Amino acid sequence: MHAFDVLGDPVRRRILELLAEGELRSGEITDVIRAEFSITQAAVSQHLKVLRDSGFATSRVDGPRRIYRLEPAPLEQADAWLSRFRIFWTHKLEALATEVARGKKSRGED
Repeated sequence: MHAFDVLGDPVRRRILELLAEGELRSGEITDVIRAEFSITQAAVSQHLKVLRDSGFATSRVDGPRRIYRLEPAPLEQADAWLSRFRIFWTHKLEALATEVARGKKSRGED
């Protein structure tokens, strides 16, 4: 599965956001995802499997629990692919930052 196929799913993106904060037990991930997306535990497990199989996450067994952690390599590969397109938005973001700074200055904020 291509990195952007994995990242294209909002549930998997949310799981990656959670894992970016540190290792989590599968139950912790499941609780958050079920609450936010109203999907079953089995569906969350399928998303975790996709993340493991595609290399975005790894897991280890700790007693009766499975602990997940983020693997940065696939994200770095996606970032490298995107790098050739940054030229299209970098100057727009810089212009936006300039306008925000002007607005703050005109309001007397620093």
